[in-house]
Amino acid sequence: MNLRKLLEQREADNNPLRIGIIGAGKFGTMFLSQVSRTPGMHLLGIADLNPAKVRKSLRHIGWATSQYNAKTLATAHKKGSTAIIDDSAKLIAADEIDIIIDATGSPQAGIEHVLKCCQHGKDIVMVNVEADALAGPLLAQRARDAGIVYSMAYGDQPAMICELIDWARTAGFEVISAGKGTKYLPAFHQSTPDTVWNHYGLTKTEAKKGGMNPQMFNSFLDGTKSALEMAVVANAAGLSAPEDGLAFPACGVDDLPNILRPKENGGILSSRGQVEVVSSIERDQRPVFRDLRWGVYVTFAADSDYVRRCFQEYGLKTDDSGNYAAMYKPYHLIGLELGISVASVGLRREPVGQTNLWQADVVATAKQNLNKGTVLDGEGGYSVYGKLLPANRSLKIQALPLGLAHGVKLKKSIKAEEVISWDDVAFDRNDQAVLIRREMEKQFKPKRKKP
Repeated sequence: MNLRKLLEQREADNNPLRIGIIGAGKFGTMFLSQVSRTPGMHLLGIADLNPAKVRKSLRHIGWATSQYNAKTLATAHKKGSTAIIDDSAKLIAADEIDIIIDATGSPQAGIEHVLKCCQHGKDIVMVNVEADALAGPLLAQRARDAGIVYSMAYGDQPAMICELIDWARTAGFEVISAGKGTKYLPAFHQSTPDTVWNHYGLTKTEAKKGGMNPQMFNSFLDGTKSALEMAVVANAAGLSAPEDGLAFPACGVDDLPNILRPKENGGILSSRGQVEVVSSIERDQRPVFRDLRWGVYVTFAADSDYVRRCFQEYGLKTDDSGNYAAMYKPYHLIGLELGISVASVGLRREPVGQTNLWQADVVATAKQNLNKGTVLDGEGGYSVYGKLLPANRSLKIQALPLGLAHGVKLKKSIKAEEVISWDDVAFDRNDQAVLIRREMEKQFKPKRKKP
């Protein structure tokens, strides 16, 4: 509980954490609204392909023009202001910056940014779960080898789930399941940027006025973002993925211990220690009572008469056996909380979560029948959605990672709900993201379980 005190000391010493952010979309803008109110932090630079849009966002959140009128990063450093540039490589290479935040959402760009941070000795906070799900274990290792910190982004659900997992394990509990809530129906897997706003109760005009990106918002709806986030959690915490994708059971907070427990005990899990996402609506579209749509959870086991009795004495909501309980956080504040990651990395040299294993993968799955010659359009698009699978199964069927299913052409026709393989597409074997992914597969290949 001393991050704030440490930041205040850095402010008093005129030695703030010097930060650069790449990408100023919704997540990045939310962080920008808070960083100017936080002592001990100086946002020196914002790199974005659309500087004019960044300036508009800064005005929208109340920044004065004097706060972001620096022409160069060096000037920003001297004047205590912020420079807006369109070159992420220049931002990473700047001597004035200590910590980089990647908020781009592009797996290819994320991989490039991590490698450049390794080259220039800059710590990196990865809002970019797309890159982390694609090759996170290798990127984290490259960062350790370079002596920099590679961290998840607090405020985003994966880091907050990892926080609950760490709490449970540090208290001596075995984690049975961990995950988050969302709004889900099976039909959402077929949603496209043309149909997404109906599910959100908006018109295209209303969404456009709000500056909302239909493909990005569709990735939340069609299950892709949930799969990406659960892959990152599984790979950080050593949890397993469901054998054939997330089940998205309809479940409120009071039912977490009953539903998120092993099958042999009456739940839905194939094993202890598994990621899962719960839906805030029933399959008939009725709202779930006390849903967890915006939150995160962990279920854990007592596994002793004494602890089961303690659960009862202290009012924990348990399953019907009294052995399984849950802890949850009902909300997450996205970029408004990102500063906690920056402070942890810059002051304690600690990530708030980090992928270390390859337990789970997100594979490209056809939303509809796709013809030979179709060019895949990636996350949240018209052609594919991301499905969570165990990494060993993904490797066995040579599944195409969702993060590489953009701009590649099908060499054969694919049926709806079919997982697309590497052999089904024409791809550039020398592409940096492809090379990093292939290296990650070899180096972090899951070990076979003994029979």
